[in-house]
Amino acid sequence: MTFQDIFRSNFLENIHAVSLLDMSIALLLAFMMGMFIFFVYKKTYSGIMYTSSFAITLVALTMITTLVILAITSNIILSLGMVGALSIVRFRTAVKEPMDIAFLFWSIAVGIVLAAGLIPLAVFGSLWIGIILYIFSHKKNTQRPYILVVHCENQNSEKNVYQFIQKQVYAFSLKSKSIKKDCIELNYEIRLKDQETSFVNGLSDMEGVLYTVMVSYNGDYMN
Repeated sequence: MTFQDIFRSNFLENIHAVSLLDMSIALLLAFMMGMFIFFVYKKTYSGIMYTSSFAITLVALTMITTLVILAITSNIILSLGMVGALSIVRFRTAVKEPMDIAFLFWSIAVGIVLAAGLIPLAVFGSLWIGIILYIFSHKKNTQRPYILVVHCENQNSEKNVYQFIQKQVYAFSLKSKSIKKDCIELNYEIRLKDQETSFVNGLSDMEGVLYTVMVSYNGDYMN
């Protein structure tokens, strides 16, 4: 048997293993589920800078995973070759948000389940995951952390600032304190009462306060 005959027989075998209709349905469902994951990611994102490229990657990853699993399930020899090829792949992109890892695994899991033919599991499982993530993300936003930076003249003004903040916010903690000549820099992590920020104006008008700024952040503090 020549090489052409072996190639022709394997080609025909793979065509019959996964029909064009099955491939089309699987990829279409993967695209729809990927778009659902994309929508949930966009609605539940709580970081500083939203990147649309990562959200689009979730759609592509769902479809690519489905395609790979379809190929693996159709041919045992091909599956061994793909496992060997994927074992040498190294990903160097750093994932900054912990929730991004969950969305990546979600996309991969949906692609695997769809390619395995477990369509109800992929659909209803994704719906439950999306609902839970949406509920918890909105619950978290009510207690969004902020960083409050205050420059004071002396120790007395520092004490006054501490007492003022204690009365105005829901919770707070001192993250860092830097002392320079005629200046004390205080960095507080605070959580507001009903998202009320007008107290910052009163803080800046206090005697001995040189500078005040409040910024939102994602909970990761960096010196």
